[in-house]
Amino acid sequence: MSHTEITAVRPTRSPLPVTGLSIGEYLIRRLQDYGIGHVFGIPGDYILQFFSLLDRSPLNVVTTTREDCAGFAADAYARVHGMGAVCVTYCVGGLSLCNSVAGAYAEKSPVVVITGSPGLKERHNNPLLHHRVREFRTQFDVLEKLCIAGAELNDPLIAFHEIDRVLHAAARYKRPVHIEIPRDMVGVVPELPHQFEDQQLVSDCDVLAEAVAEAERWLNSCQKPAIVGGVEIHRFGLQDELLALAQGSRIPITTTMLGKSIIPETHPLFVGLYEGAMGNDEVTRFVEESDCLLLLGTFMTDINLGIYTANLDPSKCIYATSEQLRIRHHHYHNVLLADFMRELAARRPQPPQRVIPKVRNLASEKFVLQPAEPIRISRLIARLNESLDDETVVIADIGDALFAATELVIRGRTEFLSPAYYTSMGFSVPAALGTQMARPDLRTVVIVGDGAFQMTGNELSSLVRHRFPTIVIVLDNGGYGTERFLHPGKFDFNNIQPWAYHKLPEVFGGGTGYEVRTEGEFDSALKRAWADAKALSLIQVHIGRDDHSTALARLTEKLSKRV
Repeated sequence: MSHTEITAVRPTRSPLPVTGLSIGEYLIRRLQDYGIGHVFGIPGDYILQFFSLLDRSPLNVVTTTREDCAGFAADAYARVHGMGAVCVTYCVGGLSLCNSVAGAYAEKSPVVVITGSPGLKERHNNPLLHHRVREFRTQFDVLEKLCIAGAELNDPLIAFHEIDRVLHAAARYKRPVHIEIPRDMVGVVPELPHQFEDQQLVSDCDVLAEAVAEAERWLNSCQKPAIVGGVEIHRFGLQDELLALAQGSRIPITTTMLGKSIIPETHPLFVGLYEGAMGNDEVTRFVEESDCLLLLGTFMTDINLGIYTANLDPSKCIYATSEQLRIRHHHYHNVLLADFMRELAARRPQPPQRVIPKVRNLASEKFVLQPAEPIRISRLIARLNESLDDETVVIADIGDALFAATELVIRGRTEFLSPAYYTSMGFSVPAALGTQMARPDLRTVVIVGDGAFQMTGNELSSLVRHRFPTIVIVLDNGGYGTERFLHPGKFDFNNIQPWAYHKLPEVFGGGTGYEVRTEGEFDSALKRAWADAKALSLIQVHIGRDDHSTALARLTEKLSKRV
């Protein structure tokens, strides 16, 4: 696969040669150059020397309860802040990170994975050192499959160049990268000065002009244009470019589930989420009837395509991502996504203005409380929607927490996080830690099922420790509700041990827990939680085993035949 895009976020560095810094110190300086202010992780003996450097540096070290939680936190930090970092020890730390790093790769989140390893002098005669698995390179070889670039800093002559190369790849491709430091190399000072070389890609001007001209001609001659915005609009910071194109040419916008909230969903040109047959019928029909469809920064995953029920004709699509540009069946190479969007917006094509369908929008509906009624997922979402504003981040875990949350109306931009493609359960609670570190000025609300919560819920401890006023809503239906609908039957493997979730703040030593069963109880708990700006709030919501969102019902219909 070829890559042609580069991030708009560029590190600021002096052209003067670098001298007198150790390998560890140089890595810390370069992390700062890319705007990283926090490093998540867990210390261990093979990485302790680097942790000591971190502790004395301007960077903030944020320890977590588990390595995979540190990875999820760094991933969320990267999604909100631009780039994240996680630091763990050799093998038992690095291999524990694999699932969260894989999710960051799949969903284009630039996380710098820093791991320790045995010192080079310790490796003579091939000793059986603790944490080692098969070869000394096993950890590096495994993470190589999950990262866009990697480096072993085992040669002082090229260590600084390797750090530059790997960090540049993270910013350029918006994927995780791996840096492994043998512990006896952390304090080594290279003998030769290092000259930083700023790397950047530029579009081929002739190819760019030809591509934009073809897109402009097509838009001016079409009758039913539409935009489907995807996650790369967020990752590359192209929200303003997207709005400039849409507003200048009056083209309606839909987004994929992974791209939800790349623009405020109250914008007059916003139509809704496009999810193939899994989504709203009117939105699906609006997109699939388009005779010129701009897919911008969009990756066509099975979830985005409604389990491949989408009906998109390539001959009616302009497909522009950081990796390729295709207009109908014409492929254009060496054209950056940002340049294509800016140049096309500057041309201001003027296709006919389409009538946007009236899709249900909870923001325009008045929620009427029924205090004594048992709380249902759809009603919970409707009530929560009343409290959201442009200073709220919503993090939805996998399962009906995500599917129900697609009906929320996000007022800000990029304030909805979920692993909606890789779909790894347990993302949300540690992701809240990363989000709160990146944006402590915003209120973070977590929606998580009880099954996903039991995987990583101990990270509440870190939220309590740092006194973040996160609101965690646990949907308690006694098990894996999505699987129950996908594969009906009385199967015990879909049930889990019930917990008194609302008592966990007491266990962790901070915050307030609420247990609710009715709409009135949920309304009261949410109001009190929202008013508490000093500590964690956990709301345990008892919902029926058969309760489910409309989106889950649609998904079940499409996916159950496959599973």
